[in-house]
Amino acid sequence: MRALLLPVKDLRNAKKRLMGVLTPEERFSLAQAMLADIIRTVQAVRRAEKIFVITNYKPVLDMAEENRWEILREDGQISESDSVDAGSRICEQRGVRALLRLPLDLPLVRPRDIDELLAIECTSPAMAIVPSRDGTGTNALLRTPPTLFPSHFGEGSFAKHLAEAKRAGAQVFTYRNPRLEMDVDDESDLRALLDHDLAGTATGTWLRETGLDSKFQSARNKETGAAAGNHL
Repeated sequence: MRALLLPVKDLRNAKKRLMGVLTPEERFSLAQAMLADIIRTVQAVRRAEKIFVITNYKPVLDMAEENRWEILREDGQISESDSVDAGSRICEQRGVRALLRLPLDLPLVRPRDIDELLAIECTSPAMAIVPSRDGTGTNALLRTPPTLFPSHFGEGSFAKHLAEAKRAGAQVFTYRNPRLEMDVDDESDLRALLDHDLAGTATGTWLRETGLDSKFQSARNKETGAAAGNHL
C-alpha cells in the first residue's frame, strides 16, 4: 500500500519566520490559504491508496473527517519530525509499504506532481526526495518502508536525509519539480512565489485581496532599481 501523510500543526502558530513582514493575523490567514490549496490538490490525487492526517488542530481534524481521510490524533506536538515519525510508525503497522510526507505550504503543487512521486518504482529500502527551492530543505519525502530512518525536517534537512538513506543502504531518487520545491517559509520565498502563476489558488487570491502581492512586488522593484543605480 502507498499512502500520503499530512502533518499539520496549529495554524495559529504557523510561519514564525514571517514575523518580521506579516502580522499574526496575516500569517494565520496565509497558512489557511495554503492549507486550502493542499487539501484541494490531495482530494484529486489518484495513486494514494490511503491519506493520513496527523494533527491535534480541531479545524483540520474536522476537515480530515469530512474527506474520510485517516486521522492520527496527537495529544501534543513537539516538532514536525516527531509527528511524522510517530505517524510513520502507525502507518507501517497498518500495512503501508511506502509513505509520502507532504507539508501544507506548497501552494503550487498539482495532483499529477504527487501522483508522479507515488508512481516511482523502487525496491525497499528506498527514498524519493524533493528538495526545497534553495536545495537545503526537504519539501517531499517518500520512504519505503515508512520507518526507514528518522526524520530531520528543518535547517539542512536535505543533506541529513541523504546521509540517513546512505546509512540505511537505501536507493535514493532525487526528484526535481519547481512546483513541489516552492514552499513558503520566509520573505524571500513569498517574493519568489509571486514569479509563478498563482491563478486558481487560494494563496494567490489571498495575496491579491490583501494587497500583499503589490506590496512585495513594489519592494522588489525598489531594490532592483537601487541595485541598478549602484552600478551606474
